[in-house]
Amino acid sequence: MTTVAISGLPVATVINAADIVPFVQAGTTKSISKTLLFTSPTMVTPVIGAATGTSLAVAGAVTSSGTAGVGYATGAGGAVTQITSRTTGVTLDKTTGSITLVSAAGSPTLASFTVTNSTVAATDVIIINQKSGTDLYEIAITAVAAGSFRVSFFSLVGTTTEQPVFNFAVIKAVAA
Repeated sequence: MTTVAISGLPVATVINAADIVPFVQAGTTKSISKTLLFTSPTMVTPVIGAATGTSLAVAGAVTSSGTAGVGYATGAGGAVTQITSRTTGVTLDKTTGSITLVSAAGSPTLASFTVTNSTVAATDVIIINQKSGTDLYEIAITAVAAGSFRVSFFSLVGTTTEQPVFNFAVIKAVAA
């Protein structure tokens, strides 16, 4: 990046369209008109692809450096608690969130419930894991449809009466 030194101008200057504005670059004095400087910008398409206020389209990899990582912004997530039984469905219209299961003893028998979620498309990928709970659960997404996904689980170890919490995230995907 080139450093441009500007010298010889008063602290505050009002210029007309026809005036020439001097500046010094690499020890050489150059000039540019107000018309060229302020009314003829050249817009350059970003190398990253297409960016709008709500999305970014890239042809290459999206990477992150440092410790921030890649993920959802505050407000994208939510939480819901099951009622009645561990096979009772829940509704949470967020792309990421946590599901607190109803208080019950862990069981080695497979159980399933449906998460109704308007952000989910049939082609999306759902990631789910156990956030908390004394017992260890095997958890899987066994169906994805437009507006919902099915969570199936069973306890690998333990029969503690507890309310485990499962975290999920929706990864938007397409088939073609």
